[in-house]
Amino acid sequence: MNRFEDKVLFVTGGARGLGLAIARRFADEGAMVVRVDNNEDNLAGTWTAFPDPDRLCDLVVDVRDHASVTDAVSQAVDRFGRLDVLANVAGVAYMESFLETTEDQLDHILSVNFRAVFLVAQAVARQMVAQGAGVIINMGSKNGLRAEVGYAPYNASKAAVVLLTQTMAVELAAQNVRVNCVCPGYIVTPMAKEIDPPEFMKFYAKRCVPMNRLGRPEEVAGVFAFLASDDASYITGQTIVCDGGQIAHDGRKMDLLKGP
Repeated sequence: MNRFEDKVLFVTGGARGLGLAIARRFADEGAMVVRVDNNEDNLAGTWTAFPDPDRLCDLVVDVRDHASVTDAVSQAVDRFGRLDVLANVAGVAYMESFLETTEDQLDHILSVNFRAVFLVAQAVARQMVAQGAGVIINMGSKNGLRAEVGYAPYNASKAAVVLLTQTMAVELAAQNVRVNCVCPGYIVTPMAKEIDPPEFMKFYAKRCVPMNRLGRPEEVAGVFAFLASDDASYITGQTIVCDGGQIAHDGRKMDLLKGP
């Protein structure tokens, strides 16, 4: 399919993990891709086999900085003429108890997971309003809908993204800009591997996920592609969960459920 032929994707956190998977999915469907990331080495070291280098633009950007974000949007528009889809993905996470979380940890997570999401969405939305159309998809998390121990700042930041998405959708609907949020569950990404060992991943999948496995980045990328497509043309202000059924259940699974 070429659903995004001649469309332009602007994706933050595009050098690895979910951002890279999203960039690849849209490129496979014909899009021109602007990958934004704060790590130049990661950008340079991934995706060397891009189908058409003339349709790829990599920008090293600190998404927490307003001037850097607005400059990146300007560069992207200068290169491709417009921005059709924003995948607002860049984020950070690490595990720490609520009582032991430091002020620096709190500030870092909120600055990347909420402040940056806000700044990028605002800058791109202004361009989309000016051109008359666009789609914004913010990256939330199932942690923004259900609390997980050890992740208080992360949980709070993702909950903020959910409500930001709804507010943006209401305010931008009349300008023909759709805004939705994707909330993945446990997806096997480089960041997840840095936090949890393989033994924990196996335990988590068996104990917590009804589908008995963790998610793949490509599966999240598919949700982004759907929400950006014309098939979702009447969908805005929604939160789409992609978690293998985790938050739909009460913590018990049929194969582990014991009778009296």
